[in-house]
Amino acid sequence: METRTRIELPPHVRPPFVVYVNGVPQVEGADYRVVGSTLLFERALAREGKLGFWRWLAMFLGIAGTYRKHETVSIAYSHAGRQLVANLAPAGEDEAAPAG
Repeated sequence: METRTRIELPPHVRPPFVVYVNGVPQVEGADYRVVGSTLLFERALAREGKLGFWRWLAMFLGIAGTYRKHETVSIAYSHAGRQLVANLAPAGEDEAAPAG
């Protein structure tokens, strides 16, 4: 099992930026490292993953919800004079576009 998490930065993101996990600011060097255009966390970030048929059916019928652990990574940065926030996904998953 992978104990590290790699997250690719969008191509237009340059330092300085602030990294958040679940809305909590992270400290470079203690919580993550920047390697080129990648954020490298020395721990696995929890991802909910895809829902199976039975869990989806239970949610659809209102029998149960989904309460699995899921950590979100966001970065706040400046681009072209604007303050933006991007929600990022670990390498290999879809990456959300910056919102601002």
